[in-house]
Amino acid sequence: MNAPVPDSGANPAATSPSLLEVTNLKKHYAAPKRWLSKQTPPVQAVDGVSFTVARSETLSLVGESGCGKTTTAKSVMRLIEPTSGSVQLDGEELTTLSPEQMRLRRRDVQIIFQDPYASLSPRLAAGEIVGEPLRNFGMHSRVERRERVAWLFGKVGLRPEAINRYPHEFSGGQRQRLGIARALALNPKLIVCDEPVSALDVSVQAQVVNLLMDLQAEFGIAYLFVAHDLAVVRHISHRVAVMYLGRIVEVADRDTLFSAPRHPYTEILLSAVPVPNPRTPAQRMLLQGDPPSPANPPSGCRFHTRCPIAKDICKQQDPVLSERDSASTGEHRVACHFR
Repeated sequence: MNAPVPDSGANPAATSPSLLEVTNLKKHYAAPKRWLSKQTPPVQAVDGVSFTVARSETLSLVGESGCGKTTTAKSVMRLIEPTSGSVQLDGEELTTLSPEQMRLRRRDVQIIFQDPYASLSPRLAAGEIVGEPLRNFGMHSRVERRERVAWLFGKVGLRPEAINRYPHEFSGGQRQRLGIARALALNPKLIVCDEPVSALDVSVQAQVVNLLMDLQAEFGIAYLFVAHDLAVVRHISHRVAVMYLGRIVEVADRDTLFSAPRHPYTEILLSAVPVPNPRTPAQRMLLQGDPPSPANPPSGCRFHTRCPIAKDICKQQDPVLSERDSASTGEHRVACHFR
């Protein structure tokens, strides 16, 4: 993913109303109670996350492993039930819908899973896997479903004659294309991409990311893109939200975040991105220590135990994610007392 960064044009978030609005989303896991032991506090996997995704926009969630990216994405879809907070899709509150109402609403929000090997049933042929959402919602006749499946195969770069093959007969990249075709089957407005290329070879990653961008341009799909590979994020995103220990610490448009990061944690993450030119000296910033436990997060700013610029106020007062002056015309919010 060292190709030149494409010009994504105007950010859809600046010109169109929000498709997805997430407000103060929380997901806490109660610790199991053990006999003759004191009850431990709940694990705060996601703790007060708020963001929006516009139509045809890609918002990426980034951060180190365990920061709450995937939990946030699955809570938005209610694959994991959130503890509290609001999730609105096209103005409709999803957290209050009954299971049957939510099932019908999932026509508009689909997911591409991280592992293309585990996310496909080995008992179903490829055509059955892609056509399953259409069958579940009673859409089209059998002949029409088969025609649409063949059309979807073409859209994601698979040959129509592969319809009758089984998942074990496909490569990893082809299996992920099957997952994309399945997610695309119902014409969703939003697709949650849960690290969709992390299990693929680097050469295949570029093909899949470019496919997702082409499909977005053609069908106007919005993506909530979960990733830890910042090179991939820079290639596909319109905006980027950086998460640390269950909270968002910085949100900005792609170019601003990569050229002028404000939060110390973001700076450290970006400094770890490999530089393709060996003659360019890498300015590494080391992240000291281990992440605190989400069951017992630090007081004040959650990053202060590892932050190179932390002061006493950071231990006492939790910074608010607020707008900062920026040379860009887009959003740039940072949760830091000194940035």
